[in-house]
Amino acid sequence: MKSLLEGLKQSNKLQGIFLGAYIVVTSLGLYLLQESVTAFLLILFSLYLLYKTNFPVKLKWSIGILVLTVIMPYVASQGTAFESYMGVATLVGIYVAMALGLNVVVGLAGLLDLGFVAFFAIGSYTYAIFSTKQVTNFLHFDFLPFSGNSFWVFIIIGGIIAAIAGVLLGIPVLRVKGDYLAIVTLGFGEIIRIVFNNLDKPINITGGAQGISSIPAPTIFGLEIDNSGQFYYVVLVVLAIVILAVTRLQDSKLGRSWKAVRENEIAAQASGIHLVRTKLIAFAIGASFSGMMGVVFSAKQMFIDPTSFTLLESITILVMVILGGMGSVPGVILGAALVTILNLQVLTEVTNYLNQLTLDGVINLPPALSPSKMQRMIFGLILVLAAIFRPKGLLPAKNKVVPKEDVVDQTVVEEKTRTVSF
Repeated sequence: MKSLLEGLKQSNKLQGIFLGAYIVVTSLGLYLLQESVTAFLLILFSLYLLYKTNFPVKLKWSIGILVLTVIMPYVASQGTAFESYMGVATLVGIYVAMALGLNVVVGLAGLLDLGFVAFFAIGSYTYAIFSTKQVTNFLHFDFLPFSGNSFWVFIIIGGIIAAIAGVLLGIPVLRVKGDYLAIVTLGFGEIIRIVFNNLDKPINITGGAQGISSIPAPTIFGLEIDNSGQFYYVVLVVLAIVILAVTRLQDSKLGRSWKAVRENEIAAQASGIHLVRTKLIAFAIGASFSGMMGVVFSAKQMFIDPTSFTLLESITILVMVILGGMGSVPGVILGAALVTILNLQVLTEVTNYLNQLTLDGVINLPPALSPSKMQRMIFGLILVLAAIFRPKGLLPAKNKVVPKEDVVDQTVVEEKTRTVSF
């Protein structure tokens, strides 16, 4: 058995056969068992197996895109649970993008932010206000409110406004560090939520505690995007852009500057890194990703209110980053997907199953151990066990390995250049 596993790790051909067989079997399982949550989760697990293979990066991306855009939607669309599955997958994509944005701030730059959901709220309210009659309470133009066609522009606008808010937050708070920075950002997140909650008088801008309803669905080429199956592809496109941007930034000069600031600010400054500018860029980029997904969230829900942007949401996103592995793009994607699926699908199914057993009289649980309370307890136990056995995250960050020959050759070139210059 051990020799078989070793051969599987070393042979791309065997890995391809195993992965192909796994995708076929799990797809067939979901096709035949449409109500099975297990079958849905197993086909998603194929993406993790794909990540662990030795295939070239481009081939991994191609297979992953095929699974996410063709295979999974098709086999899930054959039953009544299709909208449920696509709804979960859409929310997974939204939270993955937000977690990647927070990973830039916390994982790469080392700035603990507990008010990250504020930027999500800013993006959501930006589209909600200007695309509904809410905007006519304080602006009177013939072209207002905007229609669903403006959604695609508002994804960019929401990201820009959130980035500006990130810079405005960063300018005063970067004087503090560590725990004090966490407290200040926590306060910022609560201030934004309270402002949106009370900005219904004297002029009703945000709808106050009642929120904003009747948010128009996006339209493209006359087609209205109004269900989870369609929003799933919108989220996939935005998420692909976010992943590509974060991956490029991680190994860029700016990304290395973030890591230097995270490890030692004094050493980074002595190396010529501008601390304030580097931190502000991290806040702006992270906030922009959250703002973009805020626009998508408000359009999908067609209703938003301040209760969607509480401190618990910020902590949940931070848990996704820590659980997956701070500074690790694959780790953050895995952590966000696990936390979202656990909360929306797995633990909900467990709770419903226990409730049914209680109603049938099979088990008799005391009120202190009711299924609804056990859901949070199980989630907490999972996080504790993950922190104990995987303290660096499920997929810890790995520094890019540079061949020794390249380093030596570059050093020789630099020495020759200096000699010639001298």
